[in-house]
Amino acid sequence: MLELRTDIEIDAPVERVWEVLTDFDRFPDWNPFIRRIHGNAQVGSRLDVFLGASGTRGMRFRPIVTKVVPNRELRWLGRLGLPRLFDGEHIFQIEPLGPTRARFIQRERFRGLLVPLMARSLNRDARRGFEEMNHALQARVHAAPESRIGTGKA
Repeated sequence: MLELRTDIEIDAPVERVWEVLTDFDRFPDWNPFIRRIHGNAQVGSRLDVFLGASGTRGMRFRPIVTKVVPNRELRWLGRLGLPRLFDGEHIFQIEPLGPTRARFIQRERFRGLLVPLMARSLNRDARRGFEEMNHALQARVHAAPESRIGTGKA
């Protein structure tokens, strides 16, 4: 198993961070890592995701949402080929650091037979993609209008 973890502090309430994170339709406007995502943030939903760090071709996959805790956590499980060949559980977490500050954590747990062969590129490219997204999320949250909070769009 290989686990990558990055985090960033954002000067905004957790609800605002969650709103931007789950507004999948707008990802192409701001997200340099997860360039496109279609689907719903609901347990059991299948997403259509295209992602890749800067300088990479990117890849498309269709993970299943495994956990949704509004304003706190979103998880999905993606696979390449058969189970246990190359599985990636992507985890987004938001921790409150006060009423107007949050920590955004992005993790991925990679498991399977191909993980050792891909560990070097995952550590380099996926980690860079996580960092790029974290900084872009921070900028987007700071620039996003607050009036949409509580509209229920996810």
